[in-house]
Amino acid sequence: MYSFVRPLLFSLDPERAHDLALSQLDKLHSLGLTRLVAPAVKPCKVKLWNIEFANPVGMAAGLDKDGTHIDALGALGFGFLEIGTTTPKPQEGNPKPRLFRLKQHAAIINRMGFNNLGVNALLQNVDRSRYKGVLGINIGKNKDTPNEKAFDDYRYCLERVYPAAHYVTVNISSPNTQGLRELQNADELHRLLSRLRDTQEKLSAQHRKHTPVLVKIAPDLSDSQLESMAMILAASRVDGVIATNTTVDRLPVQGHIHAKEAGGLSGKPLYGRSTQVLRHLRANLPSTIPVIGVGGIHSGADAVGKIAAGAALVQLYTGFIYHGAPLIRDCVEAIRRRREMASPRSS
Repeated sequence: MYSFVRPLLFSLDPERAHDLALSQLDKLHSLGLTRLVAPAVKPCKVKLWNIEFANPVGMAAGLDKDGTHIDALGALGFGFLEIGTTTPKPQEGNPKPRLFRLKQHAAIINRMGFNNLGVNALLQNVDRSRYKGVLGINIGKNKDTPNEKAFDDYRYCLERVYPAAHYVTVNISSPNTQGLRELQNADELHRLLSRLRDTQEKLSAQHRKHTPVLVKIAPDLSDSQLESMAMILAASRVDGVIATNTTVDRLPVQGHIHAKEAGGLSGKPLYGRSTQVLRHLRANLPSTIPVIGVGGIHSGADAVGKIAAGAALVQLYTGFIYHGAPLIRDCVEAIRRRREMASPRSS
């Protein structure tokens, strides 16, 4: 059904189409008609951080920033959802237009700027939802918070989402909040993560549960930067890494009418670099720190490529926009086949 609906959606302004698609998905879900757009997905269980995932294919952060559509998205077959990025205070984000399709490249450029209703509104939506699957919450800092006070914003969000989340992702890699990526520099990263680790330990004792804290990184890092980062991530004992966020590189889409738009590029052009970063990071991190692969997955083969590069789980965003819910099933089935082929045959 999505193949018939997509031309209509793609004829609209991208941000309007995004909002319309999610509101219509909510209506289908309320009527029990989700299967019109989402084929059934068979279980393909994965256990990570002592959490059981129905399958290894999740929804990346950014699609549902405020957790407004959790139930409908959760019915599509994703093995887990990640909502956010959320910030302490509500903020409108960057001026419109701020979302651009590059259809011939199966890509998107966005400069949304953490537009969201604030962490308290997100938690109200989580409380109202009936979703029983694995839920990650992605946290960030407000635009007007200077980097030297960034920890205060991350701590504020972590303290509030900790009881509600299965895992929490610290977003320090969006290119759309000025200066945010500077938090990936060695000194800033070490200082931020060590303080967040202390906060996590206090919250674990307070709530009597360990909620994993992950870090989402950018693809625009050199090998030496990644190696330095891996040492800091290991020393800070983070629970996991998400590789990667969007890229500021425009070489893969050079010449396109939107190529010079500011923001992060996602979709097919990101696949190669994001997978290269994933592979390099996996090689330099301890085996105890899992990596989630995201960036440019548009087919089951792409998902398998991320797993082969060292990902324990994968996430979809732009590919989901272009291909709809059938992509979830295709990725799960491809990973299942790979798993079966890798398993030793019984005699």
